[in-house]
Amino acid sequence: MTDRSDVQATAPTSEPVDVLGVGFGPANLSLAIALQEEQPGTRAFFLEAAAHPVWQGGLLLDGSNMQNHPNRDLVTLRNPRSRYSFLNYLFEQGRLIEHLNLPLEFPLRKEYAQYIDWVTRQFRPQVAFGARATDVAVSGTGGTAQYVVTCADGSEHRARSLVVGTGRTPFVPEPFAGLDSPRVCHLTRYLHTVRELTGEPPRSIAVIGGSQSAVEIVLDLAHRFPHAKIVNYVRKFGLRLKDTSPFSEEGFFPSFTDYYYRADRASKRELDAYMRPTNYSSTDADVLHHLYALMYEQRLDGDQRVFVRGNSAITTAEPAGTGVRLEVEEVHTKEVSTDHADLVILATGFRDLGPGEHQEPYPALLAGVIDRFQVDDDGHLVVEPDYRLRSHSDSTPPLFLNGLCESSHGIGDAGSFSLLSLRAETILNGLREAGGTAPAPDAEAYAWETEVFDLAGSPERQLEAAFDKGSIR
Repeated sequence: MTDRSDVQATAPTSEPVDVLGVGFGPANLSLAIALQEEQPGTRAFFLEAAAHPVWQGGLLLDGSNMQNHPNRDLVTLRNPRSRYSFLNYLFEQGRLIEHLNLPLEFPLRKEYAQYIDWVTRQFRPQVAFGARATDVAVSGTGGTAQYVVTCADGSEHRARSLVVGTGRTPFVPEPFAGLDSPRVCHLTRYLHTVRELTGEPPRSIAVIGGSQSAVEIVLDLAHRFPHAKIVNYVRKFGLRLKDTSPFSEEGFFPSFTDYYYRADRASKRELDAYMRPTNYSSTDADVLHHLYALMYEQRLDGDQRVFVRGNSAITTAEPAGTGVRLEVEEVHTKEVSTDHADLVILATGFRDLGPGEHQEPYPALLAGVIDRFQVDDDGHLVVEPDYRLRSHSDSTPPLFLNGLCESSHGIGDAGSFSLLSLRAETILNGLREAGGTAPAPDAEAYAWETEVFDLAGSPERQLEAAFDKGSIR
């Protein structure tokens, strides 16, 4: 595959594109691949706020893995023959055999980040990096209506359809919401924060939350700052083991997405409660056992420095010197104690779409057009099965949400790669139905492409086939 990372994007100006994507993380990257492979004539362009995006850059911890089967990548479930698969990435990097010999169940997170970067660079001509979208409006009426997206630098981008794939908003609990301190960060900024610390290393560190990321961060902190006291505050009794039952994992099947979508709101809440431990507030056995053994050994040595404090809720957080003063309430006895932390990491997850506590009713970027779209009796945006927002009028151009619809489509939209490529296909089909794509290639051309890039053959054989077909001259 030719590396086109030196090619600069040429943003559309006056003429609207067919599809404009806001955000170019894995969700919209997967859609870009689907458009290229299945609708190559479609004019698509993407806006990405980060100048140099790195997937999960704040959490590329040494030894951390994906917790996801590698074939659930950007493309494979939709098109197993795609050149953009993780398997082909390994092959092209000369690491396939070595990787298959790894004594690991899942890929290292660092390697998956490199895979995503490898694919991203190949779409550079279709992306404006460092372009932070600040406003969305609709221009025109009827069949001429189009979206106008304005960026922070004042540039405007027009499109006949819009796909918002910005990722969910980090959830910052109320005691920390108004706290402006370089010693407090959300997990998305974890590595950036600890690498930027100056002066003496922290002597006391608080990690808030009971997720997989929380435990991984505690272990990483224990390695970085071996003399610091590290306390993991958890609202529940303790840290839970993740539900990895294959029966529960069927929640990440497309059939479950369809089932969940048809359920009423009460049934959705019941299904959410069952599915939650497969992805939230729970931890894989390997890191959970590592943490427990570490704490046990520290107690054995008479020098415990890592603690898990269950049944604990932070009720107050305020600056205190170079650190933060915390008031901690015992959830059941209501006893209140005071702690101090030189560094606080909020492993508190993200906001889902919805009217409830810890949710947000809609992506903030859509504030200028949100009145065009329907809300159900429970206060949720009405999202169609193909991830298109249901509008009040046919004159509103199609707008799709990519990776933001857990409240309507279930756990498969929870930010994992499990259904990423199939969701891209669903959105692509929705774009086709809405007339937002170019005509599909003819059957003969598509058959040629799948033959040429069949990964069962060598790159040399693929090139030979291309020359034989007369498509490379």
